[in-house]
Amino acid sequence: MGQLEGKTAVVTGGGTGIGLATAARLVSEGAHVFITGRREDVLDRAVESIGSAVTAVPGDIAEPADLDRLYDAVRDRGRGLDVVFANAASATFAPLAQATGEQFDQIFGVNVRGTLLTVQKALPLLNDGASVILNASVRADDGWEDYGLYAASKAAVRSLARTWANELKGRGVRVNAVSPGAIDTPGIDTAVGEENAAAVKADLATGVPVGRIGRPEEVAAAVAFLASADSSFMLGTTLYVDGGEKQF
Repeated sequence: MGQLEGKTAVVTGGGTGIGLATAARLVSEGAHVFITGRREDVLDRAVESIGSAVTAVPGDIAEPADLDRLYDAVRDRGRGLDVVFANAASATFAPLAQATGEQFDQIFGVNVRGTLLTVQKALPLLNDGASVILNASVRADDGWEDYGLYAASKAAVRSLARTWANELKGRGVRVNAVSPGAIDTPGIDTAVGEENAAAVKADLATGVPVGRIGRPEEVAAAVAFLASADSSFMLGTTLYVDGGEKQF
């Protein structure tokens, strides 16, 4: 029997990378998981790979109507909602001298407004004792060049986790965040091009004390911990999953 037996979970951005790994882990712990993402074909492959106890609802977290469809599907299941992993995010290189208003609107529209809407619209469904986990990032801490907009959006997510933890504690709902370091996800290939990905990943590994970049499954394990009763005394915190990258 898993730690989340009989629970219902939502994972945004659940088609690839950290989201897919987390959805699979939560299913292995006994939960029924609803995943969402913008690409229906990617979600279909995710459902096929996980195999059971997963429902895909295509949508964009920046679009309120899409989130309404997601939570209508959760509501129709009739068991409320026990876990929300607000994982979906957007990233782009945006140095100060070149950053545009369109880039700002796109990154903050998904990473901050989309995260707000994801949790806000879940509120009526959250069962007592539910766990909400936001996906932040170590990039919010380190001032990497060209990552200003992305880093600022993730700093906002980290701040929201603190505030919402305070606001929802009276319902017995725990809000925490995970803060991944460099993780081997398809997002790296997309950002730098497949032909450059291996070199970029090797370069990233040089900045990680354990000597390698992380795996999506390692972040998923941290999310599963925060979703479970094993983390019952954790509230408003950030759990770093970074191989020591920001700890020394």
